[in-house]
Amino acid sequence: MPELVATLSGWYAHAARDLPWRRLGFGAWGTLVSEFMLQQTPVNRVIPHLRAWLERWPTPAALAASAPADAVHQWANLGYPRRALWLHRAAGEITERHGGVVPRDVDALLALTGIGDYTARAVAVFAYGERHPVVDTNTRRVLARALGGRSQPGPPSRRDLDAMSEILPEDTAASAVFNAAAMELGATVCTARRPRCGECPITAQCAWRAAGYPETGDLRRRQARYEGSDRQARGAALRMLREAAPSAVALDAVIADWPDAAQRDRAIHSLIADGLAEASAGFLRLPGAA
Repeated sequence: MPELVATLSGWYAHAARDLPWRRLGFGAWGTLVSEFMLQQTPVNRVIPHLRAWLERWPTPAALAASAPADAVHQWANLGYPRRALWLHRAAGEITERHGGVVPRDVDALLALTGIGDYTARAVAVFAYGERHPVVDTNTRRVLARALGGRSQPGPPSRRDLDAMSEILPEDTAASAVFNAAAMELGATVCTARRPRCGECPITAQCAWRAAGYPETGDLRRRQARYEGSDRQARGAALRMLREAAPSAVALDAVIADWPDAAQRDRAIHSLIADGLAEASAGFLRLPGAA
């Protein structure tokens, strides 16, 4: 697949979006924070939060020195707030185990809280220039279509990393560019619902196009509807705690007007179980709040 690699990398050189984490000197800590925030969250929502986060906590040690409540509060409306707790714990681990420097070794990164295969390799490649396959949802879709001739990728598996490894350039710098290029193509052109195939730079090498764009099924896990869900109740309860911070809120006052009392109770209990809230003497507050 050398032609596909060369074509896609060449396209990326002029088509890549100007994103903060792609700028020279952004640093490994900034890259790590951005990857935590970008999990299941659109780029345009992440950028202002990322800027504010790094202004407040420019190093892992700075975040580790703050209370977990501060991290949850700063996370604001990014969603999936456990990521804020995981990032806070990872900052402490980086400070204690690595002298405050984000490690470049994939295994060392994987040993940190909240970091999986994708994030570990993304930091190693994009912050430190190491050679590894980096596979996110967008890359998996590009690989499924361009190489597999499928309309959508199957469930994530180790095979995704193997497929990317097979076509990754041997040159370290070129491999980093291709990793980013495949991701960018999936995010901006080879999209899940309305791929812009007429604008794709690799149409000549695409197996899905050659097969006539067959609909091969979609086995991706569907997220449950947010409206009326437990997630919505959790979000409302956590928002109340953030707005009250550093003060606590009486337990019976937390989203007291929620229409489903059982769902309200589940939301509160799940926040406590996940470490996102602490209950004491009939009050609820953010974790570790002063």
